[in-house]
Amino acid sequence: MTLWQLIQVGGVTMYVLLFCSVLSLAVIFERFFYFKKRSTIKRVEFMTRIKKELEKGNLNRTLEICDIVNTPFSAVVYSGLKLHGHSDIVIANTMEREIAIETTKLERYTSIIGTIGSTAVYIGLFGTVLGIIRAFRDIATVGTGGISVVINGISEALVCTAAGLSVAVPAVIAYNYFIKKIDIFVTDMELCVSEVMDLITAKNS
Repeated sequence: MTLWQLIQVGGVTMYVLLFCSVLSLAVIFERFFYFKKRSTIKRVEFMTRIKKELEKGNLNRTLEICDIVNTPFSAVVYSGLKLHGHSDIVIANTMEREIAIETTKLERYTSIIGTIGSTAVYIGLFGTVLGIIRAFRDIATVGTGGISVVINGISEALVCTAAGLSVAVPAVIAYNYFIKKIDIFVTDMELCVSEVMDLITAKNS
């Protein structure tokens, strides 16, 4: 059977799953390239450059580096360094707020693929149940056909379950991958806050 025939056999449920599949793939590709774009440099390498510039007293240069490097932790460091001269509490609170902002950006759209991953299977099962009901109804209406008609109807109904699984599995894998990446980003941001506060404290002492 061709893809179009499978969609026709599955009925409305297949159109819902097709929409979920397109939406899920769009989000997966968008988030993948977004994370890749924001992973241009490692935290250790970035903080080494920041420390060297601060030791030389080049605060403006550190701000330039933060502005050039497009990563969540560079935005956090920038928010703290631009308040150099303020109290430690003000700087720490500003960086914590920046972490919350960057985390929100990282989590954008991920709930969509999480929802699709957890519901696509059930949507497919719903379509299968409807298909089986339709098969038995047709048999009851016609009154003939025997087991061959039942098997044919059930096999067609199971197309929805297969489609639901094919949509759910990639979505779940991608969702877990993105959640792990976000956790790594958050850890890097928190470590940067700690390192920046140590640098500021050492510079002021």
